[in-house]
Amino acid sequence: MNKDFIGALSQMETEKGLSKDILIEAIEAALVSAYRKNFGKASNVQVHIDDSGDVKVIAQKMVVEDVEDPLWEIALIEARSLRPTSKLGDEIEIEVTPKNFGRIAAQTAKQVVVQRLREAEREMIFDEYKDRQGDVVTGVIQRKDGKNIYVDLGRVEAILTSQEQIPNESYRLKDRIKSYIVDVKMTTKGPVISVSRTHPGLLRRLFELEVPEIFDGVVQIKGVAREAGYRSKIAVSSTDKNVDPVGSCVGPRGARVQTIVSELRGEKIDIIRWDEDPSIFVANALNPAKVISVSIEAGKTATVVVPDNQLSLAIGKAGQNARLAAKLTGWRVDIRSEKEQKEIISQEWGIDSPEENTEDEEVESKVEKPIEKTKGGGGDIG
Repeated sequence: MNKDFIGALSQMETEKGLSKDILIEAIEAALVSAYRKNFGKASNVQVHIDDSGDVKVIAQKMVVEDVEDPLWEIALIEARSLRPTSKLGDEIEIEVTPKNFGRIAAQTAKQVVVQRLREAEREMIFDEYKDRQGDVVTGVIQRKDGKNIYVDLGRVEAILTSQEQIPNESYRLKDRIKSYIVDVKMTTKGPVISVSRTHPGLLRRLFELEVPEIFDGVVQIKGVAREAGYRSKIAVSSTDKNVDPVGSCVGPRGARVQTIVSELRGEKIDIIRWDEDPSIFVANALNPAKVISVSIEAGKTATVVVPDNQLSLAIGKAGQNARLAAKLTGWRVDIRSEKEQKEIISQEWGIDSPEENTEDEEVESKVEKPIEKTKGGGGDIG
């Protein structure tokens, strides 16, 4: 090694942020291991690299009368030739640099620098992404390994496991996709970034990126419920009475929400108007079904009455609409048809057929009136 090598270390310190002193310490420690491997396993040696790049191997030896172990001991006569004041029992440092150690030193130094550069790059990537959990990133599908997909984010690959993939969504090499960062951790092989296409946070972040009113804080996202690949519901409200939260999310001619639907490969999205009144919020959450009444009961249960011809729409295919409404509102939703509700009321009041007792005001008063405030409660997109 020489001054050019030291200059190269200084340049790396400037460009890569690697401390030259730390690099030299690492090289010296690696050279000690290289010396022991090639020239003896003595533990009393140190390696020093000076400012000119010269490498010296220094051994610490005990001054004795008769040498029994030359790796650890030095004769008094020889010691005094190096340091005239030496006496028996002293420990002195002498240079033991092998003649061909320069070649070994150069190879070892190169390996250490390459390794440290790799480690530094991994640490920089980890530092870049460790605080980005919950962000949306755009990447290119690079390769597949079994059911797992690896997405190239530029300086690092992210893993999209089978559990985080949207059902029935096709992933082709070189396709660009957006995904949600769910976890960032450092391993012995470097940083591992896990991303998701199914996380509800992806839908939330896509709306934040696409709708300026949400970014500015005028429109707020109150909740997200999602069954990835099929249907989602998102509840929104406005801090400005002059701004329609649902209209802002839909966008002119549906342009904003359609961009998100396209990114999610056709997933249907219901945009729901949030309301502080639980009964109104639950009614809105069942959009696109019309709701006659909502009764809020103990135990976070909401009993919903819908027109007879709206029952299947309110429940949804395989119960999906009702299930998403429950997730979105946090209430257990019990949906009944108007006919079923009248039958329940008639049984409670001991009346056989409510249809035949149309003049019985007491029975009619038990059937709640439609909630007018649910009018225009949400948007059904997709």
